[in-house]
Amino acid sequence: MATAHSNLGGSIESSLQSQDSVRSDESRVRSTGPMGSWESELTSIQHALKFVLALKDEFVCPVCRGVVLNPQQNSCGHIYCFHCLQGLLETSPPSGPVCPVDGAVVTPAEVFQDNCCKREISNLEVYCTNFPACTSVVTLHRLQDHLSSCPYEQLQCFNVGCRAALQRRHLQEHLSSTCPHRTEPCPHCQQPLPLSLIQDHVLTSCPDVEVHCPSCSQKLPRHKLKEHRDSCPEVQVSCSYQRFGCCVQGQRARVKLHEDAAVNHHMLLVLKSNTHLEQQVEVLQEEALQRQQEVQTDGSLLDGLQQEVRPLLQQTSNHERIICTAQRTLSRHEDVLSTVQLEVQQVSRALGPGLEELEQLRKSLDAVIQEVSETEALKEHLGTLEENLKRHSGLLDLHAAQLHRNKQHLQELEATSYDGRLIWKIDDFSRRRDAEVRGQPPSLSSVPFHTGRCGYKMAAKVYLNGDGEGRGTHLSLYVVLMPGDFDALLPWPFRQTVSLSVLDQSGAANHRSLSFKPDPTSKSFQRPGAESVSNIAVGFSCFIPLDKLETPHNATYVSDDTLFVKVKVDTAGLQQL
Repeated sequence: MATAHSNLGGSIESSLQSQDSVRSDESRVRSTGPMGSWESELTSIQHALKFVLALKDEFVCPVCRGVVLNPQQNSCGHIYCFHCLQGLLETSPPSGPVCPVDGAVVTPAEVFQDNCCKREISNLEVYCTNFPACTSVVTLHRLQDHLSSCPYEQLQCFNVGCRAALQRRHLQEHLSSTCPHRTEPCPHCQQPLPLSLIQDHVLTSCPDVEVHCPSCSQKLPRHKLKEHRDSCPEVQVSCSYQRFGCCVQGQRARVKLHEDAAVNHHMLLVLKSNTHLEQQVEVLQEEALQRQQEVQTDGSLLDGLQQEVRPLLQQTSNHERIICTAQRTLSRHEDVLSTVQLEVQQVSRALGPGLEELEQLRKSLDAVIQEVSETEALKEHLGTLEENLKRHSGLLDLHAAQLHRNKQHLQELEATSYDGRLIWKIDDFSRRRDAEVRGQPPSLSSVPFHTGRCGYKMAAKVYLNGDGEGRGTHLSLYVVLMPGDFDALLPWPFRQTVSLSVLDQSGAANHRSLSFKPDPTSKSFQRPGAESVSNIAVGFSCFIPLDKLETPHNATYVSDDTLFVKVKVDTAGLQQL
């Protein structure tokens, strides 16, 4: 029994070694030299080639039925295209590949490149693929060289926006004369422009086109029109003394004559304006004097209050001194009490003639005890006042903290959206980014937003100096799921597509947007745990390069040191509770 088990193990090991050998041979066949450049270029037209002489059967690939390119000969003597043999080996059954001609097993170790056959095939004569328009006959390996200059080869027009395809011999004329998308110089300013835009350029913006002044109809170049308007005598203007009350308006030349002729009238207007200004100055001076008197009155009231406060301060200082004196007296009385108690004990032991003295000591002791009691009561009252002060201070701190939390909650409620969209305005972009470069804080978080009144709760996170792979080179943008009040009623995992955008503020709407569809297996899209703040953020660490963010060619992402970020959740198919 043991022997049989050993033989079986040996046969399995031998079989595995044989399969490894076959795989090694196949790898060697696949690594046989790749096709030459002219052969790889002919692969796409392999079956459209027309040979001058009939193609021999031995030069026809038994797999693709086209002329053999980069011939590979197997053990049975048949030849294949290199890429056809690769496909045959990759799709062969476990028993091994077989020749499609005679069914013989193809041994990869015996396959080799047939260079002799390759030379014969490369020298076969073929007609140009543009036959019969082109009657050229070339050898197979020279066909691509011929096609690169063949006048009948079909080519695409190079001009942007033109989709015309025409023969090489007609291309140059099309590019220079007939193509509607060709570039021509403006006949006035010589600026090169697409032909379709030249007319609009001449009518609206060419600086060298002569146009008429809308006021005097004088003809002059468009770029000099603004300068001309500053001196045109026909332009409608107002008198330069308009701010003093002159209401004359008209053509510049007539207004000039009016200004020269009405000097006296203008002087009267100036004097009247100055008089009015003097009256206003007097009114202001009176108001200033009144304010000064009010300040003096307030100063007197302040002095009176200070005088009233001084006795109170003095009284407080006196009370403090009294308390200190009482405390010192209490300490002395405690010492005296101890002494008296010792003396009483001595007198009691003596029981002698000093009874009268003992009675006096008792009276002194009662007086001392009375004073000690009063001092203790005063000390107790002082402790109660200190405890009340501490309690009131604690309550004041609690109220201040609650007020701060209520203010933050109110701001969050005002900024919260319930339609799955968030427009986040990030102020002080440069300062915040510099702070991230220095390491604090590492990121910014938006206020939460929701996909509905009872929907998912989410927020956006941004690293202005990049995060992970994008640190220092890109802006990183993420979105994060947060614990919400209605998570128990919502479907999990989260499956809605999320789009993140950096908005263009130039008005051209060249927004930078990327989106992703959640991976249901990721923990980031499972229901957030009640004990966690939020799930792991998901997004793009390389959302947009920082150089393109601050100095883009066709957009303005940072304006007035402000950046706008948009988050949009696709709520299609999401049922509202």
